[in-house]
Amino acid sequence: MEVYINQKRIRLNPRQTIGKGGEADVFDIGGGKALKLFKQADHPDYQALPEEQREREQAAAIARLNTHQQKLAAFPQNLPSRVVKPEGLATDKQGQRILGYVMPLLKGTTPLLKYGDRTFRSTSGIGNQAIATIFQDLHDTIARLHEAKVAIGDFNDLNVLIYKDEAYLIDADSFQFDNYLCGVFTSRFVDPLLCDPQQSKPILQQPHNFDSDWYAFAVMLMQSLLFVDPYGGVYKPKDTSTKIPHEARSLHRITIFHPEVKYPKPAIPYKVLSDDLLHYLHQCFEQDRRGEFPKQLLESMRWQQCPQCGIEHARSSCPSCNSNSIPTTSIPTAKNSTQTGICTVRTVFTTEGVILCASLEGDRLLWLYHDRRAFKREDNATILTGELDSQLEFHLKGKSTLIGKQKAMITLAPPTNSMPQPLPQVKAAERFAVNESSRYWIDNGQLLRDGQFGSEYVGDVLSGQTQFWVGDHFGFGFYRAGELNVSFVFNAKHSGINDRVKLPAWQGELIDATCSFSQEYCWFFTATQEQGKIVHRVNVLRSNGEVIATLSLEKNHCSGSVAWLNTIHGKYAVNQFLLTATDEGIVRIEVQNGQIVQTKAFPETEPYVNANSQLFASRDGIYVVNGKKIEFLQRKG
Repeated sequence: MEVYINQKRIRLNPRQTIGKGGEADVFDIGGGKALKLFKQADHPDYQALPEEQREREQAAAIARLNTHQQKLAAFPQNLPSRVVKPEGLATDKQGQRILGYVMPLLKGTTPLLKYGDRTFRSTSGIGNQAIATIFQDLHDTIARLHEAKVAIGDFNDLNVLIYKDEAYLIDADSFQFDNYLCGVFTSRFVDPLLCDPQQSKPILQQPHNFDSDWYAFAVMLMQSLLFVDPYGGVYKPKDTSTKIPHEARSLHRITIFHPEVKYPKPAIPYKVLSDDLLHYLHQCFEQDRRGEFPKQLLESMRWQQCPQCGIEHARSSCPSCNSNSIPTTSIPTAKNSTQTGICTVRTVFTTEGVILCASLEGDRLLWLYHDRRAFKREDNATILTGELDSQLEFHLKGKSTLIGKQKAMITLAPPTNSMPQPLPQVKAAERFAVNESSRYWIDNGQLLRDGQFGSEYVGDVLSGQTQFWVGDHFGFGFYRAGELNVSFVFNAKHSGINDRVKLPAWQGELIDATCSFSQEYCWFFTATQEQGKIVHRVNVLRSNGEVIATLSLEKNHCSGSVAWLNTIHGKYAVNQFLLTATDEGIVRIEVQNGQIVQTKAFPETEPYVNANSQLFASRDGIYVVNGKKIEFLQRKG
């Protein structure tokens, strides 16, 4: 595709794609600049959608482009430096039609959404004091935007990008100023005061305003401090006649503070917050307090870690245990054993640090943890020293530890008699994965793996855009870039890829993706933001690429027999079924008659798992991996 910037022709290649959302594609055009190109009505992303949805999306694309013909030309320039604003326009050849805009290119950033993920935070070493600093920076930007008479409008945790302790605002084209209103919204962050209270879900009926920006700010702050939003958890009223859809809870102010809301296990208890902040959040979400968020609540935050339970709190003493004891060292153990009903539980390992990753080879569990500036394996061998780093990716293969950073795969082999201090092996790798027998990586548009005499070619993929995973028998991958949408499978031991996999169409911005493999099936999970909602989706594929079942639901709206889809990580595929942890215990998922269904629950496991637990099934039982503990569960008899 071609566009023109300052009358200069720019050819766009899918390899330049750095972002893809529901409304636009973003390209790296060099020179530290990015191009946001709005989707037109004939964009391929719309073609595979159901007719009604396709027509709706195409009409919205036409309306959006028509609005931007005037709005982008009138965009205010006196905005704070943290706003990634338009610096130039992209047009057609005649210069008459605006197609997108040029903006500064940010690198090394992380969406604020990730800061509300407890696993990401604990494995990255990002504490709540850092969150307070980030939100002070964001607060300054919002206040200055409002001084310039600009409202953010659709303010959400995907249009805030974090670099160190700096918060940048993107998607500035949707900002609200002069007569240009923002008609889009994100359900999790939209101010219920602006929505129709008679509906069963938030529907914007009044324009965004400065107060609604501060409301969204408060939602993001709570989510980043506690790992739960104001309307998280499960509402279970004793009087069933008062039960309402989860989506409607903000309209009725039924928050996590409500006595009939079951607080989610992975979240931090809200009593760790200071009384002043707790009081403000109660007032904001239950009593409709609005106005600028009090900056002194951020400036006065002093977070400390309890030496007994390890929890962070902003109070004078730990609200959980009020203890000042000294932590113990990290020690593996196989001695602590508990029997509860029909379940036997053995503690395998505990740490005062954090478990970074784990994998199962045969029936042997491997793991890597970080404690006191040391990265250690399951045998307590230190393989690396240093602080936690959110940019590091870890994989385990036998006694080797693989580390990914900045498009490199670093293999740390264990010491041997002949080589007591082996040198790290470094390979160029955009992405990589491992199974028990081999390493797999992408370099220069080729998918490669370890061979008998060096690297072996598997197949061609799109450089810089491909994600992939591998099991013991086969692998799966995909790339979404510009107008390309390709999915593929490949044999773990032979060359060649099958890129004719036909996944059901999905829209929006990809937030996260992962896979779990058995010998027969690949369970492919995605999290996307679609029309202001986060959608979790699972596709089940055979090794030949045949898609046999699909299920998609909105995150946090999954309850009962589909509660397991509220998360996409930590699941373990065995034969033709999937094991997954929920706050209510482990459940088994299968494909029956083309449908993905829960076929069995194990409520006796409830005390040992939560929705964030990672599972690994051996022949004798199930390993449960949490942030600081590994336990082994067995059923009696």
